Amino acid sequence: MKRPMIINVFEACSPGFMPPGMWQNPEDESFNYLKIEHWSKLAKLLERGRFDGIFLADILGNLDIYGGGLAAALTSGMVTPCNDPLMIIPSMAQVTEHLGFGVTASLSYEPPYLFARKMSTLDHLTNGRIGWNVVTSYLDSAARALGLDRQLPHEERYRVAEEYMELMYKLWEGSWEDDAVIRDRTSGVYAKPELVHPVVHHGKYFKLEAIHRCEPSPQRTPIIYQAGSSSKGRGFAAHHGECIFVDTSSIEKTRGVAEDIRRQASELGRDQDSLRIIGGIMVIVGETEADAQAQLEKHRKFLLPGGTLAMMSAAMGFDLAAQDPDSPIGAISSEGNLSAVRVLTDSENAFTPRAVGNHLQGGHGAVIVGTPSSVADEMERWIEEASLDGFNLSQGFRFDTMERFVDLAVPELQRRGVMQREYRPGTMREKIFGKSARLPASHPADNYRIKRD
Repeated sequence: MKRPMIINVFEACSPGFMPPGMWQNPEDESFNYLKIEHWSKLAKLLERGRFDGIFLADILGNLDIYGGGLAAALTSGMVTPCNDPLMIIPSMAQVTEHLGFGVTASLSYEPPYLFARKMSTLDHLTNGRIGWNVVTSYLDSAARALGLDRQLPHEERYRVAEEYMELMYKLWEGSWEDDAVIRDRTSGVYAKPELVHPVVHHGKYFKLEAIHRCEPSPQRTPIIYQAGSSSKGRGFAAHHGECIFVDTSSIEKTRGVAEDIRRQASELGRDQDSLRIIGGIMVIVGETEADAQAQLEKHRKFLLPGGTLAMMSAAMGFDLAAQDPDSPIGAISSEGNLSAVRVLTDSENAFTPRAVGNHLQGGHGAVIVGTPSSVADEMERWIEEASLDGFNLSQGFRFDTMERFVDLAVPELQRRGVMQREYRPGTMREKIFGKSARLPASHPADNYRIKRD
């Protein structure tokens, strides 16, 4: 039997996400994003549906490219405002036992020493259910907000990222030995000093001399998520990533990206079973086809195209308001999110600004609409033909869209044996890969572990 597909929900700690504008629906609960109870309710719903996790997006800068300002982002609420996603994880972990948490954090603006402590703390508090979506940030507005004139060029951002990851592995994997902590009440020794080692790192971008502030957490290194589809992004994902998030603009292109990442990972000596490729989709399911189509029209009714255009303009570093809304987006030069640039400027897709704004899946990506049976058919087709291992699902209406998926689609997927009925025991890494809580020996993190004879 094939292994079950991975199913996450794709969310942000904001009133508006993908698709923007759903908060206008009187039945939508997005306004409650400021309350702990909102996130606890979502976590319990997802665990009831045997979801693998919640994938939390984040954007540090402001979406200020479209129309030359913030008006579209503010009026639509598109990740504006947006709270810190790390802060809501403990409340969700407290009301669940198995649900994993993949959180986006930018290495461009997080000091390595402090960030390593944050993630180890969350790994402890969640009993090993934390993952890190590694991003480099692509907004000049984020750079300006943090005291810089502009972001680093795309190529250099990945050079910084490689050194950052090396330092993370040194802190998480190489500072405290496995048996350093003994907690011996009789001798009064908590940890053996000779088994705790300072990290001494003098690199091009970072300098550090310190032990890691946390004792080893259940996974040590959190599950590594990655979402780059540019050539540099694919190489980075093949080197470091475990769960790799790809766009779903078409089955053929998704398969090409997935196969390229797997090929590069194999060439680097990584175990092929240590990667999972996850596509971003939106699923609208109804009890009947008519019910599903009615739900689709309801989503379209509340869609605010300006929100998507604000997001994609910022991602591309190009003002889509300055172009004819019905003309294909041409080639552009950008230091922004090159994955978005590649997808939206592809001559085969011929995306126009109007098409981008009106697309329910955040500007691009598959939208699957139908009955439980037809939805399951299409999800299985994507898994097979696009070479995917699972999906990040955009939620739509909070929480009606996910409640429908849990109550209608999940039983059908479980009946077919393609979605888990029960959780595996252990940490997030053990649940997803069915092996150790630790990164495998084929991962580059293994180079920084202390190995005693």
